[in-house]
Amino acid sequence: MRKTISILFFILTLNNLLISQTSDKYKLSTVVIDAGHGGKDPGAIGKTIQEKAITLAIALKLGEYIEEYIEDVEVLYTRKTDVFVELKERAEFANRNKADLMISVHVNSSKSAIPYGTSTYVMGLHKSEDNLEVAKTENSSIYIEKNYKDDYNNFDTESAEAYIIFNLYQNAYLDHSLLLAEKVQSQFREKAMRKDLGVKQAGLVVLWYTTMPSILVETGFISNVAEEKYLATEYGQSIIASAIFRAFREYKIEIEKNSDFIVNQADSIVKIIKESEDKSTDDEVLFKIQVKSSTVRLPLNSTTFAKLENVEEFVYNGVYKYTVGSTSDYDEIIKLQTSVRKIVTDAFVIAFVNGEKVTIAEAKAALNNE
Repeated sequence: MRKTISILFFILTLNNLLISQTSDKYKLSTVVIDAGHGGKDPGAIGKTIQEKAITLAIALKLGEYIEEYIEDVEVLYTRKTDVFVELKERAEFANRNKADLMISVHVNSSKSAIPYGTSTYVMGLHKSEDNLEVAKTENSSIYIEKNYKDDYNNFDTESAEAYIIFNLYQNAYLDHSLLLAEKVQSQFREKAMRKDLGVKQAGLVVLWYTTMPSILVETGFISNVAEEKYLATEYGQSIIASAIFRAFREYKIEIEKNSDFIVNQADSIVKIIKESEDKSTDDEVLFKIQVKSSTVRLPLNSTTFAKLENVEEFVYNGVYKYTVGSTSDYDEIIKLQTSVRKIVTDAFVIAFVNGEKVTIAEAKAALNNE
């Protein structure tokens, strides 16, 4: 399974990224908006409405706002009507169209009627049982697909261990996915006045296969009577869509101003595929834990880092990044990550080779060649 998925990932990634090398300046020109569920897959079911109806309404409004207010972006939809689209096909649709970003719209649910609020997910390992449950719920759509066993290599949505392999495949885009996710949650909290449940990571199939920054937005809980009522109204759908739109607009401006990351990532992937065997045996590989990202510089003695030790700063694509820990032992950094996440819940591992930020896969390849 690992070998099959790895080959698929690198082929898709290389194909998508090399196209961007024709331009020296990165422009976000195509976004795919994915309305979760649809057709024979209703998603979560409320007392008066189904998830598939809410996600479609919000997705269409979001696309309309982008088309109306941002002229240089093409908006594509995985679905514009009440039809069923397989999870893998949603991602492959974005890949085929060489999208620069994918936003997947969903509605959360709980066995209890009490929880409410918004959260935004990026691809990664689960840090809590709740995150795993969200992944299981969203991924369960594969079981109504005709060839799910072959298409997903017998992937078991109920197996926590099966999700571990997911962690590597969106790592190349994690920084930018997190940046957009943080902006979405900020808009929900500060403008839309919705409860902010934070940015989270989980092994979500629809994000797993994409070869671009991708997020999945849980717009509220259909299991909460008040929130279901809000999300079922055109007013509520407009407020949610406009919050995501503002976050998208901020993200586009920021990365176009500060980043040529697509070209850099293409160079990196070409390098690891074609030149990994020629790497020098004295490459210095370091793993660290990123705890904070900011567009403005933060003092290392800031209260933000009060409970952390030996915080370091580096700048990547014009954004200030803050880390703790430094080791060439991947198992050791994973143990440290577990401890750090008790303080910073969305902390994650990053890697450097000879002082240059690389993907976890590249760092491991460098270690294997030593």
